[in-house]
Amino acid sequence: MTVNPRRHTWRNRVATMAAMLMAAAGLATGQAATAHAAVACDVAYTTNDWQGGFTASVTLKNLGDPLTSWTLGFAFTAGQTLQQGWSATWSQSGTQVTARNLSWNGALATGASTSLGFNGSSTGSNPKPTAFTVNGVTCGGQQPGNQPPTVSLTSPASGSSYQAGAAVPLAATASDDGSVSKVEFYVDGTLVNTDTSAPYSYSATGLASGSHTARARAYDNASPALSTETAAVPFTVGGGTSTPSIVASPTSLSVPEGASRTVGFRLSQAPSGNVTVNLTRTGDTSITIAPATLTFTTANWNTAQNVTVSAAQDSDQVNGTATIAATATGHTAASVAVTEADDDGAPPNGEHVDNPYAGADGYVNPDWSAKAAAEPGGSAVANISTGVWLDRIAAIAGSSSAMGLRAHLDEALVQDAANGSRPLTIQFVIYNLPNRDCSALASNGELLIAQNGLNRYKTEYIDPIAAIMGESKYAGLRISTIIEIDSLPNLITNLNVPKCQEAKDSGAYVEGVRYALNKLHAIRNVYTYIDAAHHGWLGWDTNFGPAADLFASTVSGTTAGFDSVDGFITNTANYSALREPHFTINTTVNGQSVRQSRWLDWNFYVDELSFAQAFRTTLIQKGFRSTIGMLIDTSRNGWGGSARPSAPSTSTDVNTFVNQSRVDRRIHAGNWCNQSGAGLGERPQASPATGLDAYVWIKPPGESDGSSREIPNNEGKGFDRMCDPTYGGNERNGNNASGALPDAPISGRWFSAQFRQLLQNAYPALP
Repeated sequence: MTVNPRRHTWRNRVATMAAMLMAAAGLATGQAATAHAAVACDVAYTTNDWQGGFTASVTLKNLGDPLTSWTLGFAFTAGQTLQQGWSATWSQSGTQVTARNLSWNGALATGASTSLGFNGSSTGSNPKPTAFTVNGVTCGGQQPGNQPPTVSLTSPASGSSYQAGAAVPLAATASDDGSVSKVEFYVDGTLVNTDTSAPYSYSATGLASGSHTARARAYDNASPALSTETAAVPFTVGGGTSTPSIVASPTSLSVPEGASRTVGFRLSQAPSGNVTVNLTRTGDTSITIAPATLTFTTANWNTAQNVTVSAAQDSDQVNGTATIAATATGHTAASVAVTEADDDGAPPNGEHVDNPYAGADGYVNPDWSAKAAAEPGGSAVANISTGVWLDRIAAIAGSSSAMGLRAHLDEALVQDAANGSRPLTIQFVIYNLPNRDCSALASNGELLIAQNGLNRYKTEYIDPIAAIMGESKYAGLRISTIIEIDSLPNLITNLNVPKCQEAKDSGAYVEGVRYALNKLHAIRNVYTYIDAAHHGWLGWDTNFGPAADLFASTVSGTTAGFDSVDGFITNTANYSALREPHFTINTTVNGQSVRQSRWLDWNFYVDELSFAQAFRTTLIQKGFRSTIGMLIDTSRNGWGGSARPSAPSTSTDVNTFVNQSRVDRRIHAGNWCNQSGAGLGERPQASPATGLDAYVWIKPPGESDGSSREIPNNEGKGFDRMCDPTYGGNERNGNNASGALPDAPISGRWFSAQFRQLLQNAYPALP
């Protein structure tokens, strides 16, 4: 078996880094609006635009005296909105955008430059700023005069309603080119409070029932002071006579035996004081809930609080049921129907269960198992289930050295017959779209869009796979399919690559994925999981939301709509740590968030588990079924060995703290090829965490990601410098060394040195 797994870690911003560097060198004058100055500064500003958004790359050059810190300012002129920035602390107030240096790039000698950038959204045109300031001095201009502050009323929301007698929360944000001296809050035009320090807020009490308005006014610290006032925001107190209620989401769920799921509860409207919600469970005693009470306040009433619903492992073969009742004084109750998905005994042939991994044994690939067992110590993992990669048309039939699809399924029947009454799950990677892995070289495939690739994908690849999997003799197997690694995420971040743009413009990726889902979902014992990249690729909000939208629009266009997908998989063939035990995204170091570190670079997730769980929640909000489950590939993300930190760093520098605390020991999170120091991760297991169907080994440990040098082959696989250990990197990995192991074969071939390293560094350690 030869496979092509690779993963790359980057986001929208890197797509325009080359343009930014050209602009800084004076080579992209047609793309950059550059403000020249003879005294203080020069700024080059370039953008890469797409429908509804853009990435801006900025090069700031100091032409004046040496700087120890800097603040860059400019204004949007067409309603653009800053979303996410890097290499600076970015903020927006009204049309004004500000970028303040980080600790590592504040010092700029005369003639020195620094590069930064951000992602933004636009509603139409995206004209470039016409002027820039550094530390208040216009590049090529004069010191600006005092500007009024900006202010925004963030609470109450327009049209919101509050119970009679309830406190109405007033809140505002404000900023200034100097500082904000105070923020005043007004209700119905009357001043009700003045706040002199952020966060600016006040709880207005004793308001009469009826319609009201709120607004805020901010003042700066100048003399005379300048001020700005928000528009009036309408809200209602005591509006309507309806009884407030408890809201549950979802109102029904299935919990696999031996696993847990969550239900969220909130209130329908703001209370006048604290509200205690009592939760009771009736029905099957193997189903339990925690906690038993929830407390809602005037501040958190509209934020869902999760209750964990667990189904204990029992010996019966019955799908138990229970009801969760949520009650509170003065509120309409809510109820949730719970079903235990029993895993005792094999299901009837063709039955489609909620989680194909629950209560099942995993298929052991004899091809991989023999190679693993032949390595010193390899017998410890040789009987673990791994994915079978169908990476080209010829892989369906197989060869003298690699089993084909039918041979694997026949062997699965033998293993299923030998394991008693427990079902057996076998995993196949569907991986052969035309223009496959369009932004890479090591794992390019055999089909091209321009050479009838989409039609061949359907008729020569998907159709034969579906025909074999659909044969009646295999109906008792649980066949899990991993759909097209790297495909849809490439349409979010890598449209600067011609093959990716072609995949988008032609619709080949979307149409191909839909075709695969339609064919495979029609087979009742086949389960479909779409690849969803990993936290180091989609973890920034400018990639996270658009990716969820693309998945939703793609899947909703299938014959069965959202029902055609059982779940999603993250970290396939990648090295992202499952958990970072020594810090979270909320950790701060000497007043700085870990998000400001060079390692995280403002990512919203520090590890794969938190990303997968959050992404699942967003996908459900986009329309996917609440029963979808996530898979995480843990085959090579253990990061054990002597380099694994055993405790958080004590450093007060955020970069040092993160680098000394992280268990992911890659040189850069953008490194993906045959990583030095990696280890086997968590062994496959079903229902390991909330929202997770399983930890799986989809990338078979010991199979190369790509060759360390160019090796001619007839499989369409090129040479990617990220697999070369002597490579010094590129803009995609911050110009860091690749961290790849030497002497690697082409992707999918056995790489003994890698397998032995993975064994040595396994975490949890092997017995």
